[in-house]
Amino acid sequence: MRLQVRCETAEDVDAIRALTKAAFANQGHSSGTEAAIVDALRREGALAISLVAADGADIVGHVTFSPVTVGGRNLRYFGLGPVSVRPERQRTGIGSSLIRTGIAQLRAMSAKGCVLLGSPRYYGRFGFVVCPALCPNGLPSQFFQALAFDGE
Repeated sequence: MRLQVRCETAEDVDAIRALTKAAFANQGHSSGTEAAIVDALRREGALAISLVAADGADIVGHVTFSPVTVGGRNLRYFGLGPVSVRPERQRTGIGSSLIRTGIAQLRAMSAKGCVLLGSPRYYGRFGFVVCPALCPNGLPSQFFQALAFDGE
């Protein structure tokens, strides 16, 4: 089958929850709350973009982008994550496809940029740079990254 990246539908919610739990189950950095975070964001209407990667009827990947404030102000920045890919399909480009599609949609929405907490080695390929000055208190600043769309 050919992989299709599309917006999530109500019928995808259970599959997304199961996928997210499986994707983070054996990750040492995981808090184990990623699926609950996605559910809470959805409940609050805070999923500006929620994309799935479908291989036929199977959901094999998922990513979310939600509005964030910077210094208490809405500067049209969005938080990326979590990104979930079925464990046996990781490292095959599914996560990259989801991220690239989401970033393109953010740009089309006239967003100013995107932030995330993750591996600089992985997310650097998309243009993210470590940005400790913007890191919220309590988070590991060496993993807090930003991608500005307009150079700011």
